[in-house]
Amino acid sequence: MAPSKREASPRLQEAMEDCRDKIEKTISSLLPQTDLPEMPLYDAMRYAALGGGKRLRPFMVMEGARVFGVDPARARRVAAAAEFIHCFSLVHDDLPAMDDSDLRRGKPSLHKAYDEATAILAGDALMALAFEILADPETHEDPRVRVELMSNLAGAVGGLCGGQMLDIIGEKQEFDIGTISRLQRLKTGRLIAFCCEAGAILGKANPAHRQSLRNYAHDLGLAFQVTDDLLDAEGSATQMGKPTGQDAKKSTFVSAMGIEQARMRAEMLVEQSIMHLRTFDEGRVDLLKDLSRYVLERRV
Repeated sequence: MAPSKREASPRLQEAMEDCRDKIEKTISSLLPQTDLPEMPLYDAMRYAALGGGKRLRPFMVMEGARVFGVDPARARRVAAAAEFIHCFSLVHDDLPAMDDSDLRRGKPSLHKAYDEATAILAGDALMALAFEILADPETHEDPRVRVELMSNLAGAVGGLCGGQMLDIIGEKQEFDIGTISRLQRLKTGRLIAFCCEAGAILGKANPAHRQSLRNYAHDLGLAFQVTDDLLDAEGSATQMGKPTGQDAKKSTFVSAMGIEQARMRAEMLVEQSIMHLRTFDEGRVDLLKDLSRYVLERRV
């Protein structure tokens, strides 16, 4: 009999906790510390990137790398770079000019803990550092691999910017489902796609496996955002570690479909994401399947 969703949870939880601990150490080692006059910038970068978050995106990188037998030390560098991009996007997303959010990961947003100018600079610096890490031969000895990683991540950053623009427009204009889906593919899905495929790039995987991971990431990214919309509508700030209800003025899956239809959409997307992994040998991608189910069942 196939394991139930609940039976799979401890296995995934253990793997995610192990990954989170290792990535935290990697992030700390990669973030600059100095006693130079610009030290507040480095402190702000560390404030934004350390001591919080589920590290789902690094987990996707690490798990994909494990599937293709990639050196974990190299994979951790790419995972940290992806997390720096995620943190940069959160720092800028919280700014008064964007979502004007005072809370992130259960603590004051960076612009509240420091100031707006420092938050902008810290976000910019985190993005630059991500590409510096990928460009380093320590990440991979093959320059073509490093270039592909940088190119794909640059596309994800461009997607973040385009998605954020649509997010701003959506505060004044009602979107249809197609436009909402495009917004979320850009703002959330492109970075998730990079994270899911990064291990395959590092491992020089065959085109069929890479396409399967792209398809998996596409549906997983949309499912993640639908559940995020549901949590914003139904959750509490204490649970989420950030203000909820802020999406009420935006075009979201929940606003367009209603709660029940949105929940059904998330369930369908999760099942589709798992189906895309059929090209892999049995057992090879079990944790990625568990991750899809976790995205559906998560409460934070």
